[in-house]
Amino acid sequence: MQTLDTLAREAVSLAQGPRRVIPILSSAETEVGRQMQICNACRYCEGFCAVFPAMTRRLEFGKADIHFLANLCHNCGACLHACQYAPPHEFAVNVPQAMAEVRGQTYVDYAWPQALGVLYQRNGLTLSLALACALALFLTLAVAMKGSLWGAAPGDTFYTIFPHNLLVSMFAPVFLFAMLALAMGVRRFWRDLTPATSGASVNGPAAAEAADAVLRLKYLDGGHGEGCHNEDDAYTLARRRFHHLTFYGFMLCFAATSVATLYHYALGWVAPYALPSLPKLLGVIGGISLMVGTAGLWRLNRKRHPLHGDVKQKPMDLGFIALLFLTSASGLALWLGRGTPALALLLCLHLGAVMALFATLPYGKFGHGIFRSAALLRHAVEKRLPNPIGLGAD
Repeated sequence: MQTLDTLAREAVSLAQGPRRVIPILSSAETEVGRQMQICNACRYCEGFCAVFPAMTRRLEFGKADIHFLANLCHNCGACLHACQYAPPHEFAVNVPQAMAEVRGQTYVDYAWPQALGVLYQRNGLTLSLALACALALFLTLAVAMKGSLWGAAPGDTFYTIFPHNLLVSMFAPVFLFAMLALAMGVRRFWRDLTPATSGASVNGPAAAEAADAVLRLKYLDGGHGEGCHNEDDAYTLARRRFHHLTFYGFMLCFAATSVATLYHYALGWVAPYALPSLPKLLGVIGGISLMVGTAGLWRLNRKRHPLHGDVKQKPMDLGFIALLFLTSASGLALWLGRGTPALALLLCLHLGAVMALFATLPYGKFGHGIFRSAALLRHAVEKRLPNPIGLGAD
């Protein structure tokens, strides 16, 4: 027989409806939640970046809120150096480092297929370079078996060494899988963010604002226009500039490949193309920009103060930077070496670097740009809605 107490509990449970399952927070997520509560009481850094206005719209920080805020953070370091509660204070508030650790968890949690999320933790510098070298070696051996590794005949082109259809069959599946994996991951991320950011749909002004923030790297200005902090606590715009060189260099190289594809299939113009041609101009300018940008980012990454980020992610960061540099450097070397006996060898090195870059795109640092863009778009949507607690800084 049920007791009165049991019946009462069941009645309350029925009145409340189905229980809501509250996600269990990891230690990194819990730490971000703790620090955001402190920051929400202080608000000294309200105008620094998108993180703090978004923070002031919340009194509690659930799992989706924490991942949203973490991916809004650009790790400029301004709030750390302005904070009166930063280490060695007993509150130990270090927002850039705490956010960086959660971003690493975001990449793992939203990887697709999810089982491959562990590759984010293993995709370091050594693995990235080893993969590029292994692929280049495989291609080199394949060409050597044909007896054409060294010494190009007059008129030899890339397609003399690797037929066009063979290159397409090798690279298209890898590239398409990378794009699919990234799209599926950010789709899940967006689906979780939407209810946490009030669920409103995207509109034109919000999309334009988010695109502007992404393309200008607006939040790498340190909140005051003087840039990020470096290892000696001074401001510098170098990080923003090298990011721009890397991003736009990559986009120019991608545009060069896209235009060359259009030339090949739509116009019947077969590579190689002369220097005045659009694919060559885009590729050379993009390749030089990408080399300079990645070299600068490598230097800044190696010198940055350990309090500015998550040191566990450095191998992944450096691996991605190294692959981008190797891709651009080998591409420029291939262009300069066209018509020399080294053509086949240089082509194998370049193709190995490109394939390694494509293979690691969904599980390397490239993903941070995708997730951050999604977070910036949700922020632009959310800030146009009435503040639910009336105390925001929008």
